[in-house]
Amino acid sequence: MDELSERNELTLYELTVRLITKHDLAISRQAIAKHLAALEDAGLVKSKRKGKYRVLMFNNEPLKNLLKGWIE
Repeated sequence: MDELSERNELTLYELTVRLITKHDLAISRQAIAKHLAALEDAGLVKSKRKGKYRVLMFNNEPLKNLLKGWIE
């Protein structure tokens, strides 16, 4: 989520490369896709088609609503 919030609209490939190179992770693209599916189900990640690619975006609205509930 940090990578998506830092640089929104990444493809799965771009996100995988950033995670492996920047954070020295040993994780497959399939494993990342599985995690992203869970985050998308939770509403924290959105995706849209751009040509032949699926572009991923961080959605902070659920976190804002959660924070608002804690403050009130």
